[in-house]
Amino acid sequence: MKPVSHASVSIVGAGIGGLACALALAKRGFTVRVFEQAPALGDVGAGIQISPNGLAVLRALDVAHDLTRCSAQARAVELCDFKRGKMVARLDLQAHAGDLTYLFAHRQDVIKVLFEGCKAAGVDFTFGEILKNTTETTLDFASGLSVTSDIIIGADGLHSIVRKALNGDVAPFFTGQVAYRAIVPNVIAQGNVARIHMGPNAHIVSYPLHQGQHLNLVMVREQSQWVKETWRNPADPQEVQSKFSNFGGDIAAALAQLTHVNEWGLFRHPVAQVWGTSGKVLVGDAAHPTLPFMAQGANLALEDAWVLAACLAQNSDFDRAIALYRSKRIERVSRIVQAATKNAWKYHLSSWPLRSLAHLGMRGLSRVAPHKMVSQFDWIYRFDVTRD
Repeated sequence: MKPVSHASVSIVGAGIGGLACALALAKRGFTVRVFEQAPALGDVGAGIQISPNGLAVLRALDVAHDLTRCSAQARAVELCDFKRGKMVARLDLQAHAGDLTYLFAHRQDVIKVLFEGCKAAGVDFTFGEILKNTTETTLDFASGLSVTSDIIIGADGLHSIVRKALNGDVAPFFTGQVAYRAIVPNVIAQGNVARIHMGPNAHIVSYPLHQGQHLNLVMVREQSQWVKETWRNPADPQEVQSKFSNFGGDIAAALAQLTHVNEWGLFRHPVAQVWGTSGKVLVGDAAHPTLPFMAQGANLALEDAWVLAACLAQNSDFDRAIALYRSKRIERVSRIVQAATKNAWKYHLSSWPLRSLAHLGMRGLSRVAPHKMVSQFDWIYRFDVTRD
């Protein structure tokens, strides 16, 4: 293999992780080509939360300002009871984490600023190419195109072909939870706060988008029936409204606005055993898929991109660079994946006495020790990979 500094790089996937990786590498002088199966970067996805650890990477890549201009800055997180929407606890980010910036963004806006940064940095893009197989340092696409590259980066998500080549088939398991995603008009005039509406075996997260004109809704419900693992699955809005009909207060008015809803089954995938070898390496969900209950999927992908680019730029040997990359990431991502897996039960307490007791504890702690409520996840949000 060529010295890493002179290697050609092919990235599979033009999602947040793939684009951030392309930009970070291009800024370090690598020749980068990105392959994306979609025919173009369209208006896909919904709202995402960019927490301070992810924003630190976007700042280092010189695209944070453009994203901040079209996003809303979170002021607080409010935990609410499902029945009437009564607030249980409020985590005031301005008062207790005023030095940090949390953004509510549309995924497409994040994609756009990264893509524009990539184009300015000279990254080459090929759209409409579906990867079918990868062997050694070759990518074979459904169109018949075959590409050889010194380094292949798999940023191809949950069903990664590159991950399969490195780790074989590892079947995930259905968690018994289904999520629904939608964007609706902000008829309840919800301000720049994230609200988590907690109910028996279900919860709803809401936060504003597009300068407060819309609300992003993520509705999660426990059920035994398996649902396909793709967020592009259309769902019947009336059926979704029926499933969450016991949620009252303002969120009921927001649910009444549902017209287009996507559903996806939530599956647990193990963190990949092999992150890279023989010229191939994984980033983001391809390496460590996570459930959405810590809102860290995109942020971890951004962190991965920065660390991988730094390791490749600072080491002349690929295998040494990848070993360093994995060693820097494995403990942190595994801890966050575990935290996300455990988080849902806190919002889904089905027993009324237990739920009442838990809510009483949350309410008391938020009044007596509000800083402690906010700082409990400092190990996630105050971590900055760009300072390593």
